[in-house]
Amino acid sequence: MLRKHLPIGIQTFSKIREDDYYYVDKTGFALQLIEEGTHYFLSRPRRFGKSLFLDTLGELFSGNQALFEGLQAHHRWDWSRRFPVIRLSFGGGIVQSRAELDRRILALLRNNQQALSLACTDGADVAGCFEELIRSAHAKTGKRVVVLIDEYDKPILDNLRDPNIARAMRDGLRNLYSVIKDSDAHIRFAFLTGVSKFSKVSLFSGLNNLNDITVDPHYSALCGYTEADLDRVFSPELEGLDRGQVRAWYNGYNWTGEAVYNPFDLLLLFQKRTFRPWWFETGSPSFLIETLTERQTWLPLLGQLESDAALLSAFDVDHMSTEALLWQTGYLTIAEEELVSGTYFYRLRYPNQEVYQSLNGALLEAWTAAGSESVRHRRSLYRLLMANDFPGLEQLFSAFFASIPHDWYRNNPIAQYEGYYASVFYAYFASLGFALTPEESSNAGRLDMALRFNGNLYLFEFKVVELAPEGRALQQIKDQGYADKYRAEGLPIHLIGVEFSREQRTVVGFEVESVP
Repeated sequence: MLRKHLPIGIQTFSKIREDDYYYVDKTGFALQLIEEGTHYFLSRPRRFGKSLFLDTLGELFSGNQALFEGLQAHHRWDWSRRFPVIRLSFGGGIVQSRAELDRRILALLRNNQQALSLACTDGADVAGCFEELIRSAHAKTGKRVVVLIDEYDKPILDNLRDPNIARAMRDGLRNLYSVIKDSDAHIRFAFLTGVSKFSKVSLFSGLNNLNDITVDPHYSALCGYTEADLDRVFSPELEGLDRGQVRAWYNGYNWTGEAVYNPFDLLLLFQKRTFRPWWFETGSPSFLIETLTERQTWLPLLGQLESDAALLSAFDVDHMSTEALLWQTGYLTIAEEELVSGTYFYRLRYPNQEVYQSLNGALLEAWTAAGSESVRHRRSLYRLLMANDFPGLEQLFSAFFASIPHDWYRNNPIAQYEGYYASVFYAYFASLGFALTPEESSNAGRLDMALRFNGNLYLFEFKVVELAPEGRALQQIKDQGYADKYRAEGLPIHLIGVEFSREQRTVVGFEVESVP
């Protein structure tokens, strides 16, 4: 197979098809949606191909047959029918007031008026112009209208730090989206996409005819690349890459169906030939980091959260659960779905090594304020574990906290809660991508952290004490028999009890016992 251009950052279907770029055929999903219904909503993380899929729908309904040669839709679509298409995208720029939002919407509507050779009545407001445009396009062409809205939630997400502005954005968008239901007689197909899944009550009040396909096994792979896509489309790019490493780093996103890769990550990997957190580095999760910090989130359990369908959907300016925030932004994905007495429950997990390692690294940076010291400590941690240098580990663990300025402790309430210390230890290990098992449970109790590395097994227990070491951490590991369940693995086991003093801001007790 000949190599083609990599469509990095390209969201235009015609450009990909006309300029010989790789393309993963998603037109089968488009046909399925069109055949099964008329009004849809889809939430996916950023850079997952939502905009490209919407553009594909637009070209399909516009009847641009040449673009679909060789694709699933080509022989299954009636190319003699063309529909008027209205496209609205909030992906560009930032608006910070209701007035700015209304001006942006009216500008988008004017662009559609020009494309359809129509005009709204002078002085019409946002809702009036949108409704008039839909009705006039139907009347002029004799065909019902297709409405495609991309990044429907971006004006709200851009302003989450200021809830008052975010509420104003929400109200302005609700004013726009309410037109879709009222214009149902004139609409052939409507599709809204975004990152978040705002509750229907808050944003889609009245728009209760949307079919939400966010968590639907039939559409889990609508955005993203599957394993089969890699073999079928990108096989020329896989040469020289460790497939297992590719899978561990970038695959794993799941919406109760087939798991997918993040497209942006894979395309950058194919171009750069280097494993890096390409997706994570393109967006600053500062709001997420601030929220997790304010809520004093217990990091060792972050990748093992549980939720139900209602909680994952309960996302609004005034109420954002940690589970919903992490899931909708792509930092957690669905590991398991279970139906219990009519309610769907979900166990969440990190999708892959990129997210696991990068998110914990970002949290470590925010929670220690140690800058370059943190980088040096992480490198030392890896070398010390490779050598099983336990005295060196004790010194390094003390240095973790000694490097944090006193003023940071005083000005950051998160440093005052007990779980902060264990969370920092966990984040140091996780930011290196180590395979950790936090809060490992047995019939004897729960172990704080288990680490498998370099043919060894390390069992950690963390305790906060007053000033002097008390020996409780290591003793708990022994008393509870935490090592018993691991003996069958045949690995050398090291029991490590760590005690730290909140007052002294350092490790005051460090005991190690290796067992056969």
